[in-house]
Amino acid sequence: MADKPHRICQQPVLPALKPASRHSGYNPFPSFPLQRGSVSRGIPSLAAHLSAHTTVIIDGYIGILWDDLRERMDESFNTLGIRASWIDVSCALRSQEEIGKLAEPFLGGDDPLFGTRTGLQLPDFFDHEKLHEIAGRTAEMLTICYGTGAFLTGLNGLNVYIDLPKNEIQYRSRAGSITNLGMPQPDDPKKMYKRFYFIDWIVLNRHKEIFLDQIDVFADGQRPDDITWAAGDDIRNTLDAMSVNFFRVRPWFEPGAWGGNWIRTHIKGLSDEVPNYAWSFELISPENGLLIESENRLLELSFDWLMYRSAPLVLGNCHARFGNEFPIRFDFLDTMAGGNLSIQCHPHKEYMKSHFGEEFTQEEAYYILDAEPDATVYLGFRDEADPEVLREALETSFHDRQPLDVERFVQKHPSRKHDFFLIPPGTVHGAGRNNLVLEISSTPYIFTFKLYDWLRPDLDGKPRQLSISRGMDNLRFDRYGDTVIRELISSPVLIDKGQNWELWRLPTHADHLYDVHRVEFTGEIHVETEGRCHVLSLVEGAGIVVKTAAGMQQKFSYAETFIIPAAAGSYRVINESASKAMLIKAFVK
Repeated sequence: MADKPHRICQQPVLPALKPASRHSGYNPFPSFPLQRGSVSRGIPSLAAHLSAHTTVIIDGYIGILWDDLRERMDESFNTLGIRASWIDVSCALRSQEEIGKLAEPFLGGDDPLFGTRTGLQLPDFFDHEKLHEIAGRTAEMLTICYGTGAFLTGLNGLNVYIDLPKNEIQYRSRAGSITNLGMPQPDDPKKMYKRFYFIDWIVLNRHKEIFLDQIDVFADGQRPDDITWAAGDDIRNTLDAMSVNFFRVRPWFEPGAWGGNWIRTHIKGLSDEVPNYAWSFELISPENGLLIESENRLLELSFDWLMYRSAPLVLGNCHARFGNEFPIRFDFLDTMAGGNLSIQCHPHKEYMKSHFGEEFTQEEAYYILDAEPDATVYLGFRDEADPEVLREALETSFHDRQPLDVERFVQKHPSRKHDFFLIPPGTVHGAGRNNLVLEISSTPYIFTFKLYDWLRPDLDGKPRQLSISRGMDNLRFDRYGDTVIRELISSPVLIDKGQNWELWRLPTHADHLYDVHRVEFTGEIHVETEGRCHVLSLVEGAGIVVKTAAGMQQKFSYAETFIIPAAAGSYRVINESASKAMLIKAFVK
């Protein structure tokens, strides 16, 4: 157990015990209840549970500190008077050179940001004869086969899976305490992230899906010295309950070059040891986790477990289209007293598929949750722009480190609270300073082609990467002039109303896969899912209570994002205040 930190981040690790609430409002630790006594805590309790078995297989996600885990487990076994025999499944990995050749086609060559979604499976990384040798060993004492991929040995015994949130993986990669799949040494964190995104996470997610129903114990590995764990059946039953009621993922927060202070001011309980907060990942399904709670003990699971278990119930009538991929993303972009976002665009669907192997693309919209009087949004071209003139201006700015006259090319619009700006693929755009943006989008989230970034460095002092060539390949130059006002600034339409409520449609672009409604109400309303999954956020009002047809209820506060699965059928929403509440609802068209 080395003294070197295993993570670099100003955010503290998720506590094992849910903090006592000292305030009302936004909850950074949303959890779903599990019956009393279901979540256990500590390495000693897990060791005691394992000691009742002869053979134990401990698999887990990339980023688990396996040597540290083994050392801590042995300490507990020694206390129990037990000696365990350990088998490290990494001894069956193919050579570094072989794994490098497998990975190379998916890493995008010299591109510092983008690769191609892999078609590899986890068994491709292993020598099958060596796996067979492990499976043939006999156990005369407590034998533990451990490591990422341990389930591939086919050993019969108690199956344990240790999960790790994606944010913790990134914090550990920054500390150099972990490696990519099959690699002996850590690399530059940005290179590691690219490999995580395009190879490791995809391969290991496929592996998890296969073994979901065979796991006897789920464990949360983000606190090496204070693990929490629960029985497999309890976890699966909880996922089943989520799929017919509601859930909210655990948000996480990151500083950035343009970050502001709205999140720091309005969301209590976050670290003050950061220069700013640029993002809140409210619902980015590939990276967020789900918190399970029993007697205040917290266990985090990655969001994809729910989709592998219950995607048809969660997604309803769009499941055939998206499979296990959750299609909608919500996040906050905070530029309050910060800076402008980069001038950027996102790829078209065909480009996304051919270049990155993704099935759908980044279709964004900005809902302005809050804004200062001088807040603006950059959106669309001013006039019919000449692509070659723009390319030359961008490249000259980049190579000569000269400011770009952005407003020569791009329109700048005032932004007000509850405005809704549409950003279909290929649209030039960027949020200006002094906004709190609720970004509503299809799920892909890293495919931003920065064209100009105000000549500023990233937080590490290094220049931020631009993607001028990719951006020019995707820009829609027909989105200029009055067309921007007509097609990209949404005008709400009243589509229904009752005694205490109004339902407004906020029309999205034809290229958006989702639609957005806003319900404005006092008192109580009843909502039918109509076979659709609803992604919701309270954008006006202090708090609401949601009650589902299955009999559960939960309070949600201002700015919190939550999901009602299609299988919930219907739900009631109660406005706790006498003043009007506004609830945004996004769903697949």
